[in-house]
Amino acid sequence: MRRFALVGAGSRAEMFLKAITAEENAELVALADVNQSRMDAHNRWLATPVPTYRAEELAAMLAKERVDELIVTSVDSTHAGHIVTALEAGCDVITEKPMTVDAPSCRRILDAVRSTGRKVRVAFNYRFNPVHEMVRGLLARGEIGEIGSVHFEWLLDVRHGADYFRRWHRDKANSGGLLVHKSGHHFDLVNWWLGARPEQVYAQGRLFFYGDQGRRHGYARDYDRAHGSPAAAGDPFALDLAGNDKLKALYLDAEADDGYLRDRNVFAPGITIEDDLAVLVRYDTGATMTYHLTAYAPWEGYRLMVNGSKGRLELEVVESDHVSPEAAGEVKQGASPESGSVTLTVRPFWAPPYEVELQPHSREGHGGADARMTAVLLGGRTDPMHRSATARDGALALLTGLAANRSLEQSAPVRVAGLLGEAELLEKDVTA
Repeated sequence: MRRFALVGAGSRAEMFLKAITAEENAELVALADVNQSRMDAHNRWLATPVPTYRAEELAAMLAKERVDELIVTSVDSTHAGHIVTALEAGCDVITEKPMTVDAPSCRRILDAVRSTGRKVRVAFNYRFNPVHEMVRGLLARGEIGEIGSVHFEWLLDVRHGADYFRRWHRDKANSGGLLVHKSGHHFDLVNWWLGARPEQVYAQGRLFFYGDQGRRHGYARDYDRAHGSPAAAGDPFALDLAGNDKLKALYLDAEADDGYLRDRNVFAPGITIEDDLAVLVRYDTGATMTYHLTAYAPWEGYRLMVNGSKGRLELEVVESDHVSPEAAGEVKQGASPESGSVTLTVRPFWAPPYEVELQPHSREGHGGADARMTAVLLGGRTDPMHRSATARDGALALLTGLAANRSLEQSAPVRVAGLLGEAELLEKDVTA
């Protein structure tokens, strides 16, 4: 029986808490957070409530509750402190992506993994999506030959994309911006698919749609947060916390503890992240990637195109083909009610293209990936593909986003290894 504790009792914690309580060889023994009301809410939903601790009491909690592994689902900028505290206490760690939000804390984590011999695994759930597994297999067995280039376009619709501009993610100091918090998923996928390491990154981006730009486009209304604001009535971008029992318990009813507002106006001032981003990456294999993230699209999904010496692979995933008016101001949780589809096509040289037969697309969390990932991370299932992302994997995805952020600042290409000041930290896995 492995003893788990969790720090960061927001909405993302629920996935892990459910998985732990369903796993026969795992036991949840404690929660930690800066907000007591959120911990109390999760305890009400658990069959067996567990002790709660303030986040600053983390080290004491780990010792007192004899924790084997800590799960980190707190605000991104706090990850590194929690991870290092756990490693130095003799615990292993599972952390939500991104592993952290800046290069110094990334190096601090890698150093702690190396010095303690403990392990960090990063919850890159997209690796566990059956469609992405199929892409990995096709590329690995040389279906399109040696890979020359990748084009990857990711679209967040005006329901999902907008949500990053309502909450703490809107401040780049908290989240690293979408290139770190969101695109890190995608950068990790490409690293994993190609078996490659990013070497150089160039980026362009701006805040085009949200924030003050909403007034220029005719969407902005004059309110700071939606709850209790008459101006928010009928606004498709306004989040109704009171209308969702779980969001109400975790955020609206918890505001008195720490003052955190979950339903900010997406067009209110103070946003320091971008919503339209283009990135060019060169890998150590010689391959390149052009990547684009749009956070204000009418539909949600992604397109992947991989060009090789024997042909081309094309993947299109439509997670929602439109945002229905009644769902526009909601938080995307799991499956979307709108239509979705997946097509995977191989286009070889000198032969007709063919579609790859796929399993029926799951409408559960991230195409069924969440359940598959947590089963592996918690020890309930073995994984012949060894998809659990290590601290090195987390660093490579993170540093791609950090290099892109620096490129935005400097208007110049940025070398990835130079961000850590010690390239050998990325040469091989530091996990014992």
